[in-house]
Amino acid sequence: MNLASQLSQRLEYVASFITRGSRFADIGSDHAYIPCYVCQQDDLAEAVAGEVADAPFRSAQATISQHGLTDRVSVRHGNGLDVLESGEVDSVVLAGMGGTLIKTILDDGQDRLSNVGRIIAQPNVAVPIVRHWLEEHGYPITNEGIIEENGHIYEIIVADKDAAAVPMTEKQLLFGPYLLQQKTHVFYRKWYYERAVRRQIIEQMKQAAEPDTRKLAAVRQELAWIEEVLDDGSCHTQR
Repeated sequence: MNLASQLSQRLEYVASFITRGSRFADIGSDHAYIPCYVCQQDDLAEAVAGEVADAPFRSAQATISQHGLTDRVSVRHGNGLDVLESGEVDSVVLAGMGGTLIKTILDDGQDRLSNVGRIIAQPNVAVPIVRHWLEEHGYPITNEGIIEENGHIYEIIVADKDAAAVPMTEKQLLFGPYLLQQKTHVFYRKWYYERAVRRQIIEQMKQAAEPDTRKLAAVRQELAWIEEVLDDGSCHTQR
């Protein structure tokens, strides 16, 4: 059975950034859909599926066995990058978790990244935290994607160790340097929503007995950037 028909659009988009012939790790792999899908599409690929929770670990084992990929996909039970040996893989995928957790996994597993040239991250929240970590640790962002599925909007970040480093501004960390250039319809939908969120936060903070002036200024700055970006795309209607 080919997984192409079962894979969500989000996971298929994430998988599209994995280089052909790569030996990669999918951390927090759940059912091991990405490793199995990629190995079905690419005869040269090999993968490690890492999962810390018991039930998803067993699900990953079942998926790999069902698709006859036990010789090319290794499923391992453990926390974050602890499932890897140093230098074992050339790419790491971290998808479907919070940005703070992704940062923690990368921080705790830095000794396992010696041979990792590409990191593909799809944080569900706190995306700028991931961008900042990648920049600070020598993984310049080389591509980004944004997709809407089942009412949720997801951003994908691709970072390559050998790429030329171009320092990001705080505005680029917030929006994404490539997403800010592309400004797709999905991008605008996200930031129309985020504008409303920032406005609500500001009103709530102003009503506090002792407003946190520093945090209030930071949220106001983000709102100003959002307004600027949305004004640039005034031809796009809110959806």
